[in-house]
Amino acid sequence: MVLLQAAQITKSFGSHRVFAGISLNVQEGEKAGIVGVNGAGKSTLLKILTGSLAPDAGEVTRARNLALSCLAQDGGLESDRSIWEEMLTVFTPLIEMEKRLRDMELQMSAASNGEDSGCRQLLEDYDKLSALFKSRGGFNYETSIRTVLSGLKFADADNATPVNTLSGGQKTRLALARCLLGEPDLLILDEPTNYLDMDNLAWLEQYLQAYRGAVLVVSHDRYFLDALVKIIYELTPAGLTRYTGNYSSFVQQRAVLLEQQQKDYNRQQGEIARQEDFVRRNMAAKDTAKRAQSRLKVLEKMERLERPGRERRVSLSFNVTRPSGLEALQAGSLGIGYGALALTRDMNFQINRGERVALVGPNGIGKSTLLKTIAGFIPPLEGRVRLGSHVQTGYYDQEQQGLSGDKQVLHELWDRYPQLDEVDVRTVLGRFLFRGDEVKKQVADLSGGEKSRLALAALMLQKANFLLLDEPTNHLDLPGKEVLEEALDGYPGTILFVSHDRYFINKIATRVLELSANGVHNTLGNYDYYIQKKAERERQESFRATTEPAREESAEKKNYLQQKEEEKQKRMHRRRLEDLEQAIAGFEGTISRLEAELFRPEVYQDYQACRQRQGELEEARRQLHNHMEKWLSLVED
Repeated sequence: MVLLQAAQITKSFGSHRVFAGISLNVQEGEKAGIVGVNGAGKSTLLKILTGSLAPDAGEVTRARNLALSCLAQDGGLESDRSIWEEMLTVFTPLIEMEKRLRDMELQMSAASNGEDSGCRQLLEDYDKLSALFKSRGGFNYETSIRTVLSGLKFADADNATPVNTLSGGQKTRLALARCLLGEPDLLILDEPTNYLDMDNLAWLEQYLQAYRGAVLVVSHDRYFLDALVKIIYELTPAGLTRYTGNYSSFVQQRAVLLEQQQKDYNRQQGEIARQEDFVRRNMAAKDTAKRAQSRLKVLEKMERLERPGRERRVSLSFNVTRPSGLEALQAGSLGIGYGALALTRDMNFQINRGERVALVGPNGIGKSTLLKTIAGFIPPLEGRVRLGSHVQTGYYDQEQQGLSGDKQVLHELWDRYPQLDEVDVRTVLGRFLFRGDEVKKQVADLSGGEKSRLALAALMLQKANFLLLDEPTNHLDLPGKEVLEEALDGYPGTILFVSHDRYFINKIATRVLELSANGVHNTLGNYDYYIQKKAERERQESFRATTEPAREESAEKKNYLQQKEEEKQKRMHRRRLEDLEQAIAGFEGTISRLEAELFRPEVYQDYQACRQRQGELEEARRQLHNHMEKWLSLVED
């Protein structure tokens, strides 16, 4: 079943055409991703699909009664309610249904005392509403809220926190939680992995993989797309192309398609050149003029293939002025933080020349702080950091705080490397897609992606042999990330980097250092291998936690446990006696009530009611007899 269909969608802003002739459809239960360079119009397309923006041409059709939720990019939740109250609003119909059930229970209680003659109809209505309430998750919605909030790193202690006091990232995560809790037929998500750490990302992937509805997502997180989607749409100036498979499969298919398109284009261009040469040589000759005119007509009617689209790509390469010594860095008993606040202590590790080491760990553990400490921007709280011989560090700041907002792009780079002439600086900037008058832009007016490209240009010119990279893929589109990976893959120096991009870590890392409050844990290999070994380590620790106490148990402890078991059995014996006494009292009360009801006119004059009460009375007496025998047996024991 088709949930949503877009046909020949066109959108322009002023004279700028964003895209034209876009068509796609989303099937029930399908999980699809949309990729493309920054500025291709991905977010604009999502707004058109959700109805928040009208297309200039084309039509969007949605299934009847389609339940749709959308998470806009950086679309944080704004509310005066607490976190818990805001999440409850998703289940307002269920909460109202629950109130109706409680009201009906009060009515039934009153009817049982003879105050309501419509008891039978009330019971039927109650049963129907109760079944509907259960089928819609009425008994589980609070558990669902806790599960989703926990998965997105909101603790139970945060539930009373007003939404408007949260940070921008927390508000975005809360908006995502609200979308997920609604469980719509179709989830449309624009960069849902923003502001999520690796634990959040792993949880979100598992949640969406098991999600029964359809998902349409725009994301630069290639690992996320690999794990979730089975369809990829690529948005380019030429249109929207559909590929079957995850992101890695799309990359392979696109390369094959572009190669074939280039061959077809070259073949046609060669044929056109031959025909034009024939026309040029034979048009003036009497014997061949007609043939030349015929071929000219064929050329005029020929449907010309467009040159295959090649997006503007950054031209990036890292090199070194001189290699470092074998040992690039050594940290001993290192503690990092700010003032009296220590984020991580007792770190001991070494990095050798040529290694590519990824720093991972939960948000706030001190990954960026460690890079700044190694770069010399902040001092260590304790211990030491020692750089090896001839080590030259190059630091990439994810916030680009080193850039001067009041300078032009040209002078930002030129002032750092005054030995270069203007032509050389412009050439470098051109490699990073700053061309023509773009080099005169103020740095403060640049987008996040443009600032990242400028910072990478400055880092490339530094030719350092030890790169310290803090979230280098932030703000880069997919082609930009691919170029950065290729450049780092050919880099002869040493790399220590922080990244939430698991695809990037898989491509670059030869070792993973996991930071915790009490030090670091070292794993050779890429991200996938690190996850595998971490899972094995956690299983082993869990096994030791359950088996080692049993091995170390002494005879004295066994005697103590035996005494505790005997006391436990005595307590259970007493509790069984008390439970039986309560049950006996209950059956005696039931018998008294049923005997009294048999003397009521509305009962003894109604054969069915009388028979029902008599059956219940016999069952109550039988249960009383059985419980009395059990009670006597326990008393004798």
